[in-house]
Amino acid sequence: MSEHVEWSEAESSAPSAPAAVTPADAADAARLVAFGLQPKLQPARDQEYTELLRRYRDDPAFARLADAVAAGLGLVVLEVSPRAGMAVTAAEDSVFAVRMGDYARRTAADSGDRFLHGLAHLAVAALAFPRPEDLADDSYIGRVSVNGVDAFVRQACRRLEERAEELGENTDPATDAPGLEAAWRIWARRSATGATKDARRPAASTTGIVAKALTFLTDSGFLQRTGDDNGGTYRTTARYQLQVRDLAGSAAMAELLELGVVPVTDGTASLLAAEDTENLELVADAGLPFHS
Repeated sequence: MSEHVEWSEAESSAPSAPAAVTPADAADAARLVAFGLQPKLQPARDQEYTELLRRYRDDPAFARLADAVAAGLGLVVLEVSPRAGMAVTAAEDSVFAVRMGDYARRTAADSGDRFLHGLAHLAVAALAFPRPEDLADDSYIGRVSVNGVDAFVRQACRRLEERAEELGENTDPATDAPGLEAAWRIWARRSATGATKDARRPAASTTGIVAKALTFLTDSGFLQRTGDDNGGTYRTTARYQLQVRDLAGSAAMAELLELGVVPVTDGTASLLAAEDTENLELVADAGLPFHS
C-alpha cells in the first residue's frame, strides 16, 4: 500500500509533457524566417512581423522552433530583436548563400576582377566599423561613400606596396595570383573613374566596383543610401553590423585593418604608421558577405 502511495505521489509530481507543436506553430515559425529573408523590411512597419518577434521573445518553445526552421534552410540566426528583426545569414551550404565568384561574374568578364570585388566589400566593412568598440556598440552607425572607400583602398594599396618594397618582394606578380597582396596590385593599376562618352562611371573602374558593392549591400538591407556626395553616401543598418560582427575575425579583415589605414566617418581616410605584424593570408574569393 505504501509503495502504491509513493508511486502515485511521484506520478502526480512529475512535470507535464510539453504541448505538441501544431501545424499552425510551424507555419508561424516559417513565416518569421520568411520575414527575416526580407532584409529591407522593418519590423516596426509590419504588425504581423512585430507580433511574431514578440512571440519569439516570450515563448521559448516557439523560439526553438523558429531557430530549427532557419537551421533547416541553412541559415544562421544572428539576432532576433525589434531593431534588427530576425537577422539571418546564409551558411556556406545554404541555397541562399551568395558566392563571390558568381557575384563578380555578373559584373565583369575578367576573372582578376573577382579579387577587386572581394576587396571592395572588405574595405566597406572595415571603413564602416574600423574599431572593435564600433561593432560592439548597438547604437553606432557607420558612414561610407563611394569615393571614400576607393581612397581608403588606394591608401591600403600604397601601404602594401611599401611593405613589399621593405621586404624586397616582387612588386609585379601575375595578376591572377590569389590574396590581398595580388589584389592591391590590380586595384592600383586600375583607373579610379575611367571615361565614357555619356559621362557614366564605367563598371570596371574601381569606383564602379565600389558602387556595385554598395548598391548590392543596399539592396540586401545592409546599407541605406543617404545622398549623392562623394559618388554616393551610405549609412549602415543593424543587420550589417551583425553581419560584420559575424565575420570580423577573418584573416582578410584583420590584415586590412592592420595596415594602419585609419578611416573616419566623413568619407575621407588618413594613413598612419602601423606596427609590424605577421603576414596574414587571404584565401581566394574571400569577401563580405560572400562565401568562397
